Amino acid sequence: MDKNFSYSDCVKKLEYYCSYQERCHQEVTQKLRALPLTTLQQDEIVVHLLQHNFLNEERFAHTFAISKFHQKKWGKIRILNELKQRHLNERLIQSALKTLPVEEYHDTFEQLAERIWETTTERNAVKKFKKCCDYLLRKGWESDLVYAKVKSLSGK
Repeated sequence: MDKNFSYSDCVKKLEYYCSYQERCHQEVTQKLRALPLTTLQQDEIVVHLLQHNFLNEERFAHTFAISKFHQKKWGKIRILNELKQRHLNERLIQSALKTLPVEEYHDTFEQLAERIWETTTERNAVKKFKKCCDYLLRKGWESDLVYAKVKSLSGK
């Protein structure tokens, strides 16, 4: 990184960083560490970003949850764990999970489970059951939903 950045250049750089994609505090802090700034200047920039609404963890949590659900078909458990890794507080995480549309959540799970069951080429029924369950569990879907659905698909 070029060490000739002025303080105002760093502020602009972080404003842009936060404006083209939602960010959490952890990502911003990590980015700030790469810049030639004192700890006090880093703190001032974080305050500036918060005051000017470039950085908003509630907005980040909601956007993260809904986009990972829609784009990657993640379940609530995976989303919860990913948000925890980003050091968001429990209230924000629970609020974000509540924004997921209940009916769409269940429809998505049903479609995903059926697609995985149909496209898994394993001939051994026990191995196919395990592969499908493992896939859905890795995606963060609740185990009671996973086992009940795969059991119904396998005809057991």
